[in-house]
Parts: sequence; structure tokens; C-alpha cells
Amino acid sequence: MKRNRSLLALAVSGLVTASAISACRSGAADATPAAAPTARVAIAQRGDISRELTLAGQFQPYQVVDVHPKVSGYMKKINVDIGDIVSQGETLAILEVPELKAQVEESNFEVKQSEEEITRAEREISRAQAVNSALHAESERLKAASATRPGLIAQQELDDAQSRDLSSQAQVDGAKASLAAAQQHAAAARADSERVQALENYTNVVAPIAGVVIWRYADTGALIQGGTTSNDQTLPIVRLSQSTLLRLRVPVPEDDVRFVHQGDALQVRVDAISRSFTGKVVRFTRNLNFETHTMETEVDVENKDLSISPGMYANTALRLAHVENVVTIPIEALVLNRQKQQVYVLDQGGRIQIRDVDVGLEGSKLAEIKGGLEPGDRVVIGGQEKYQDGQQVTAIEANEPASETVQESGGMIDMKAEESTGGDH
Repeated sequence: MKRNRSLLALAVSGLVTASAISACRSGAADATPAAAPTARVAIAQRGDISRELTLAGQFQPYQVVDVHPKVSGYMKKINVDIGDIVSQGETLAILEVPELKAQVEESNFEVKQSEEEITRAEREISRAQAVNSALHAESERLKAASATRPGLIAQQELDDAQSRDLSSQAQVDGAKASLAAAQQHAAAARADSERVQALENYTNVVAPIAGVVIWRYADTGALIQGGTTSNDQTLPIVRLSQSTLLRLRVPVPEDDVRFVHQGDALQVRVDAISRSFTGKVVRFTRNLNFETHTMETEVDVENKDLSISPGMYANTALRLAHVENVVTIPIEALVLNRQKQQVYVLDQGGRIQIRDVDVGLEGSKLAEIKGGLEPGDRVVIGGQEKYQDGQQVTAIEANEPASETVQESGGMIDMKAEESTGGDH
């Protein structure tokens, strides 16, 4: 019995010893350092970032003018029709106004009559001055003789001579006044003649601008009303379009308005005539359309050969923003923390450093870094919440591009698609 107890105690002692040995070995295994976590990193590089907006635009004439006559009359002759190209000052139509001829003749007669009145007045002045000169000389002689020999000439005779002298002087003044009145009448007659002559000249309707006749409203023999006030609803003779210079209008979306400036380059493609060229933004409304939330932007396009017709569509590409040779990193590397943009950078020993950075232009995949990083720095991309400042990580480098061009679409015109759709109908 005692022997069995001794054997049992020995067995228990062996189990305790084995457990202790096993626990020591397990503790030694737990003390082995864990491997460092991995992190995907990208290298800060120098590159370019561009943002381009593609838009559909439409060509409009630079000017459209409805040509009205300034006088009413019958259409005697019309020299143009739709599609005709006219130059500035060219006669488009001739009106016939019978009463104007009589008015022109009457005004010419008034001018001639007033000129004859001037001639008569000038002659009357000359005659009155001659009479006045003779009577004045006679009065002076009598005064001199009376002064030399008092009583030789009666006082009545002296008074009569002086009276005739003064009367003749008054006649000279009256003749001069008549001349002035005749000159004023002549000026009024000439002004009226010029007015009537201008009305007669208006019977020749001329083109105010060089352009293309896009519509004709009158025919020979028709009664044409003069467009003398802005409230008239009378039809014009023709409508002119200045098509040698066109306005290309493109609607820029609200989010991109801040990028539009005068002089910005715009790539234009006119599919209807297979023509491409570069234009420049010359003006924009600086006002958004309340319905579409777009801003009308215009490019002036030379069209001297009239190859582009107003109303045609164009596809355009507008460079909104562009930076060159700047430090770029993937947008995934940016972390927003308390209104600050930060990145997780690996130092030479593979430890994480959290840095504030100054971010510039952002694309869809890359961002410009203005400060806080240098080319060659390694930044963590994605999962930054898993790492802490100073933590050791194993870097897995990702091959990321250094440059990017972001294409934004504000609407394009596919002429082939439209043609096929039209064919289905």
C-alpha cells in the first residue's frame, strides 16, 4: 500500500515538472517579437495636373440686323434675295415716293428765292450807303460854310440837310437788317432742302453692315412703311446676318465658372465640316442662368469663307486649370484631420511621421502638394487609420502616375448618333 502511494506521488511530481517545463517554453515563444505590419506607399513625384471641360456650343452671327427704310413708299426695285452676300453701303432696294419729288423741287425754289433776297438786300445796302454818303457830305459842307460866315445859310436849311443825313443813315441800317433777315431765311431754306434731300436719299435703302441676306420680306410694288420709331411693328425689307465673324456660345456649368478667364484657350471641333481650331474666350456674361445654372461664354470665330453656318454645333474642350512640374501624390494619401490636410510619411527607418501639407490643384486621382513634401518622399495610401505616429511598418510600393488630365463633360454633340436617330424616325 505504501509502495503504491509512493508511486502516485512520484507520478504527480513528474506531471508538475512537465507542466512547468511546458509553461517556460510557451513563455519563451510569446516573447518572440511580432512582424511589422505592411503599408501600401506611393512616392511623391514631379508631374502635371490638368482639368479640361468638354462642352457643346452653337455658332451665332456676330450681328443680326433687320433693315427698315426711313421713309414710306412703294418698292420700285429690290436688288437682293436670301443667301446673297452684300457689302456695307451697298444698295439693297429703291423706293418710290412721288410726293418727295415735289417737296425737293419746292425746297430748291425756296433756296433760290432766299438767295435772290440776299442779293437784293446787298444792293439796297450799297444804294443806301451811296445816298447817305452824298447827303452826309452835303450836310458837312453847309455846316462848314455857316461856321465860316455866320448868317450866310439859313438855319432851316442846315436842319433840313442834317435831317436828310440822319434819314439816309437809318435807311442804311434798315437795309442791313433786311440783309440779315434774308440770310436767316436762306439758312432755314437750305436746312429744309437738306432735310428733304435726305428723305429722298433714304429711298435708296443701303446695307448698314457687310453680311448675308438671311431673309427677304418685300417684293417689287409692295407698299413699305418707314420704320421711324421703336414701337413700330412694320416688317423690314430684309434681315442681314454678319456671318464673316461668328460668336461661338458655350454654357459653362456653375462649378467651373471660377476657372473661366478672358483669353483662355478653347479647342473647337466642328464635326459638320470636319474642321478643328483653337479659339480664345473673349467675353462671358458673369451671370448664371437660373434654370440651367450655366454661364454663357463666347469665342469669336473668323469665318471669312462662310464655311461655318450660324446654327451649327461645335464640340469644345476648355482647359479649366493646369499646373506643371509640381509635386504630386495620390489623393488616397490625403487625410483630413481637424480641418488640416495631412499625410503619413515613412522616414528612412520605415517609421510613420504624420505631416501637415499644403494642397493645391486636385484631380480625380492626383493632388498637387505646395508644401510639406519633397520629391522622393514615401506616403501611405489608404487605411491610414490603422497606423500611428512613430509606428514601424513594412512598405509595399505602388506604381502610381506622376501626371493626370481630368476630363469633365458638360455635354457633347454626337452628330452620327443624331443622324442615326433621325433615320429611325
